[in-house]
Amino acid sequence: MASLNPLVIATSVDAGQHPVLEYRDNESGKLLGALHLVRDASDIGATSLAFYRVASGDHHCLSVPRRSWNAWLQNRMMRKNRSSNGLNTDPVAVQQLMIAYLCPKPVVLVSVNTDGHQNIFPMDLIGPLDRRGYFSLALRTTNVSVPILREARRVALSHVPATMKQVVYRLSEHHKQALTDWSALPFAVRSSREFGIPVVAEARRVQELTIVHSQEIGLHTFFVCRVVSDETGVHVAQLHHTAGFHQAHRLRRRVPFAEV
Repeated sequence: MASLNPLVIATSVDAGQHPVLEYRDNESGKLLGALHLVRDASDIGATSLAFYRVASGDHHCLSVPRRSWNAWLQNRMMRKNRSSNGLNTDPVAVQQLMIAYLCPKPVVLVSVNTDGHQNIFPMDLIGPLDRRGYFSLALRTTNVSVPILREARRVALSHVPATMKQVVYRLSEHHKQALTDWSALPFAVRSSREFGIPVVAEARRVQELTIVHSQEIGLHTFFVCRVVSDETGVHVAQLHHTAGFHQAHRLRRRVPFAEV
């Protein structure tokens, strides 16, 4: 994901002007949902990446009556909270975003550390762009650490265990306010291997990235990175996000994701 408003997907694959992105169950091959895309004219800089705006989408995780009812409930909630969610996102775009979450998104804690700025906050708009060897981050431009990331060009990601969910969510406040003291965190930290940036000591995985390009897309800043180091940590369940209707589908098949 490159941006939530407008809803834009970045890829290292040139899929033409009007591709369809399909989401299928790994075991059965059943089509769970699809997004219809349109090639975007965003400046791709020196990255040779393709950007696609989401034009429409649909999913098949619920029966037609339940699908319509679920969409109506979500749309009502979004209209009610539209002015307070910070994205001012159209309810239709939110429905399309939930389809993108049919592929569960891993949650990481992003660590930034310079002489004058330190911070750690959660995000899930991340992902590898394998054919170009890049790794991407899409961060709200209003995040207090965005100017620092653009200048320092280095960052560390801690892939967090599912059991840390509540702690991770509380750190969302650091999107707006930088961290004042690493020792004040409710968990132990250690230094990352190459950059020495504080990361979660009990992380499942730690990746250090160097930022090679950044650009604003809608309300987000899209960072294109290279992986400098990739360390495997503890072998526990990773915290992920997925759509509620995806979990409902899996519950009916008796293979639900574990919830924490």
